[in-house]
Amino acid sequence: MVARALQPVLQKAARRMPVVTLTGPRQSGKTTLARTAFPRYAYASLEDADQRSYAQEDPRGFLGQFRGKVILDEVQRVPELFSYIQTIVDDEDVPGRFILTGSQEFLLLAGISQSLAGRCAILHLLPFSLSELAGRPPFPLRRLGRKLPAPGRSGAPDLMEVLFRGFYPRIHDKGLNPAHWLRDYFRTYVERDVRAIVNVGDLEAFHRFTGLCAGRNGQLLNLSALASDCGVTHTTARRWLSVLEASFLVFLLRPHHQNFRKRLIRSPKLYFLDTGLLCYLLGIRSPAELHQHSSRGSIFESLVISELLKNYLHRGEEPRLFFWRDSTGHEVDVLIEEGRELIPLEIKSGQTIASDFLSGLRRWLELAGRPKGPAALFYGGSRSLLLHGIPCCSWTCL
Repeated sequence: MVARALQPVLQKAARRMPVVTLTGPRQSGKTTLARTAFPRYAYASLEDADQRSYAQEDPRGFLGQFRGKVILDEVQRVPELFSYIQTIVDDEDVPGRFILTGSQEFLLLAGISQSLAGRCAILHLLPFSLSELAGRPPFPLRRLGRKLPAPGRSGAPDLMEVLFRGFYPRIHDKGLNPAHWLRDYFRTYVERDVRAIVNVGDLEAFHRFTGLCAGRNGQLLNLSALASDCGVTHTTARRWLSVLEASFLVFLLRPHHQNFRKRLIRSPKLYFLDTGLLCYLLGIRSPAELHQHSSRGSIFESLVISELLKNYLHRGEEPRLFFWRDSTGHEVDVLIEEGRELIPLEIKSGQTIASDFLSGLRRWLELAGRPKGPAALFYGGSRSLLLHGIPCCSWTCL
């Protein structure tokens, strides 16, 4: 079984808080992680119709059957439980009394904000990271841009295969065909979860909307154009995008407002969090298609940005990721805010470093008055090297 970087963070949280909530996309491994981290806890899944009915009809009786610590899976299915859990933890105040898991973040967090504020730690689990699959610690972001990463293991995986397969655990655990599994995953998400989250009258339109979002991966978000192309209102497009974001399918990378006396772009950029699902939505049906595909660069950007997000979230930390672009088109793909310091990153899918790969970084460093960095490039090659004083890191180091 693949060890999850979040496990010690989850166990530590359970030693100091009476309730720990674990959220993330469906099939990211939340149940497996919770049961692995707390093997002696009782367990109940509210996906089970009998358990759910019992919890809805008699919440006190349902919770009363667990005399000790318990994992409640997919707890957002019975939001009435939150108030009763609050009463129990206020009376008992036992660290780690309840471990709650759920896939629909904003429904879950709404219940927490109403009933469990101050009593609950909230952690997020995304699908596997590159470091978890490789069985090594995550890249130390505090060193990013300052020194070259340690050489990776020999026999690096094929980049196109990695992008095409994505990172959902079941694909890797069972050796499943990614295209088939992701098709069924997305259909289940649309037909079941979307209906539960928001009243979508036309599921085909929502499916089309998601595909249009995939086609805009890595681009500045223009909700008006997106709504127009899908044939829905601006309000509907905003609501549907919030569903995708709350379901951990997409991430909005916000602009940073360090302006260097220039007018800045203020729209966020849209990224899908799993490259396999993104490939499915773009109609890519084999790794070979990626070599010449027009979206290869943006798919690779999604890989790097999602790995950076996992690096933060799986350590229980809040991501501080932004991008920078001024009105004249000068841009840095990612800015990492580390304390008072900004670390600019450039992302290029090419496997050979071209002369212009570092131009955006060097321009930003000059504007910031920090010509010696730190700064870094992540690219599609397998070897890390230092070029003009800037670490050029292989994607395999993430």
